[in-house]
Amino acid sequence: MIRMSKILYPTDFSRFSLYALPYARSFAEEYGAEVHCLHVVDEGYQYWVAMSGEGVPIGPGPEEILDAARQQMDRFAAEHLKDWGVGVKTAVVLGRPFVEIIQYAREMPADLIVIATHGHSGLKQMLLGGTAEKVVRKAPCPVLTIRHPEHGFVMP
Repeated sequence: MIRMSKILYPTDFSRFSLYALPYARSFAEEYGAEVHCLHVVDEGYQYWVAMSGEGVPIGPGPEEILDAARQQMDRFAAEHLKDWGVGVKTAVVLGRPFVEIIQYAREMPADLIVIATHGHSGLKQMLLGGTAEKVVRKAPCPVLTIRHPEHGFVMP
């Protein structure tokens, strides 16, 4: 018998990640599982410029970015996670998205990860890195990937 008590739903707040949300909710309700909604602020957001041998940050610092992401998570939760029949927890962390998702899943520990794919292929996939693909390969638990229906399969 399959038992699930904790489901991890990583989100980047995109319309693609929203498409995976009903799947996370459905599994949570079916199994009476708690849902952990995780947003990872990509540490690569910060660009450094060399000046006189020292790096100077361009743009807001990490705490400012994390505060903005936490506010965005609060809005997201109020709009999409209220009135669920199961427990919901939210978290915002800084790091490399696939690494943080896997680490969070291990620490929970998660019984399932429900994650959306963006449907990138070719050069875009190579440049953007394929977070969902890396999570699938390295996750400590089963992973359900959800592709937005407007991204049809194209033979390579």
